[in-house]
Amino acid sequence: MMAGGAAQRYAKALFGLAQDDRRHREVRAELVRLAAIFQGSREISAALLTPMHPAAERKAALRALAARESVSPLVQNFLGFLVDQRRLIQFDAIVVAYEALADQAEGMLTAEVKVASALDDRRKDRLRRALSERTGREVKLQIEIDPSLIGGAIAKIGDLVFDGSLRTQLSQLRANLTKS
Repeated sequence: MMAGGAAQRYAKALFGLAQDDRRHREVRAELVRLAAIFQGSREISAALLTPMHPAAERKAALRALAARESVSPLVQNFLGFLVDQRRLIQFDAIVVAYEALADQAEGMLTAEVKVASALDDRRKDRLRRALSERTGREVKLQIEIDPSLIGGAIAKIGDLVFDGSLRTQLSQLRANLTKS
């Protein structure tokens, strides 16, 4: 999921503040935890993310949630600011953009991987290590199941594509056999 321009700007501003305090990892964890809470509760999501409730009520609810979840003052103030700017509805996109900035700061790459079927943890770890070795940097996997693949996987890291799909392997075998 790509973050829009406004979400990117808000994430960048928060990331800058978090980096000033050398807390970008902690802020990331708080944002991810809050996003999971918003996504996991329809009531909380409806009360906080829809502007039909007055801003003061939404801010009070956010303060209560932040106190319960031990959210830092930086993130609490940021959430209040998003309410004021009517941007809390973009919270998920802001979190995605923030995570991308944090990954970049830590030198981590994201591999968009398409697989034919679900991977167990051992295979995920093997794939992540192999991609890390090829790129020379730490890699985080973003896995999508694509039933159109016969088998194998296709990994895309930026402009770099590693095609280990069975279809490509069979095509290469056919090309080699016809050359010989």
